[in-house]
Amino acid sequence: MIARNWLLSLGLLTYVVVLPPVTAHHAGVMFEEEAEITLEGVVKEFQYTNPHSWLLVDVTGEDGRITTWGFEAEGPSTLMRRGIRVGDLIPGTRVTISGHPMRDGRPAAAWTRAVRDDGVVFLPRGD
Repeated sequence: MIARNWLLSLGLLTYVVVLPPVTAHHAGVMFEEEAEITLEGVVKEFQYTNPHSWLLVDVTGEDGRITTWGFEAEGPSTLMRRGIRVGDLIPGTRVTISGHPMRDGRPAAAWTRAVRDDGVVFLPRGD
């Protein structure tokens, strides 16, 4: 009986310690869900990878300095279902891109919408 209670306590402790970081990661807590930024720039790289894809965009500031912004999206299978292919956003493509910025101020965001210069719209999180 003591061994069973000990195992039950150990299992509960593991659940309490492990579950919050796992759910926090997938909940996107690092992003400001209430805020949205929109930037214009040039695609530097599209990391079409699992578990998360990243669209890296070079943005030129008012001072002329270039900052590379990272826009996080889901993995390739989800992006494909939403009609976004790796060849749609090749390096050098001009885009206007929106997303929920990082809470800590780093130049990154959860990608919500991108529009290429030719008017094609990409919605990685759906309509």
